[in-house]
Amino acid sequence: MASRSLEERAHRAVVEAGASDITPAQARLLARVGPDGTRLVDLAAQARVTKQTAGHLVDQLEAAEYVERVRDPSDGRARLVQLTDRAQELVPVANAEVARALGEWRARLGDRRMRQFTEALIALQEITDPWR
Repeated sequence: MASRSLEERAHRAVVEAGASDITPAQARLLARVGPDGTRLVDLAAQARVTKQTAGHLVDQLEAAEYVERVRDPSDGRARLVQLTDRAQELVPVANAEVARALGEWRARLGDRRMRQFTEALIALQEITDPWR
């Protein structure tokens, strides 16, 4: 629930910043595009959607000029999904909203419990996140 709350707040912030053409599903996928690009199959797995669904969302994001498909330099047969400048402009907006939310959590939990919470999530990441 906490993760979903962060996603929703980040999405709402980018919509309020003018990106009203991004749906929550598109934003969830967009947030998983790495700085050097990400393969479609990896985006699908990380967003927990089928490759076909991820492809459809990327098609929509590409049409809206938020992403582009480029050749993967490590494998000429593969393609990477990369953020465009338009999408890059939204990254600080989303990050600022996430930081605000985490500040609210810290205010609610206190410094010690927030630190413990963060440490617990990092420890769990080792066994729950195949993309870490």
